[in-house]
Amino acid sequence: MKTWLIALGGLAVAAPATAQQAPTLEFAFEEIVTLGEVPPPWDSARGGRVLIPITGGTFEGPNIRGTIMPGGWDWQLRRADGCNEVKADYFIKTDDGVLINVLNTGVICMENGAMRPVRTHPVFEAPRGKYEWLSQNAFVGTLEPAPPGNGPGVKIRF
Repeated sequence: MKTWLIALGGLAVAAPATAQQAPTLEFAFEEIVTLGEVPPPWDSARGGRVLIPITGGTFEGPNIRGTIMPGGWDWQLRRADGCNEVKADYFIKTDDGVLINVLNTGVICMENGAMRPVRTHPVFEAPRGKYEWLSQNAFVGTLEPAPPGNGPGVKIRF
């Protein structure tokens, strides 16, 4: 068995070389995020800025459900190539009262007047305990307009 020598802060540790398991995807939950009135965009040194208020919503999955807390924001940066960098920062509250911070980033691009499929990279900050699995794993999300009847909003699946 091969071993690799790993230096950790001046301490050398021998670790066995093991084959990495191929990544897999498992559905965690779906959000319907409602959005508020968008203030006028403005130009910055980095590009055009758009600030979209997050006003609420709901989420549900096999092991988690609850509401989207009002007061978050989606900070979008309009790039020179016409795409928007998305950086949403908000809190979700589980049905048993646990608050979890969500920082979700991605890029939205249009093609022939339609939004191309959007993938996001969410990072969750959950308290230790029942939901800490959110803080301990890597996630990929999809983003699309919310179904009609939900008002202005987006559907995000993790």
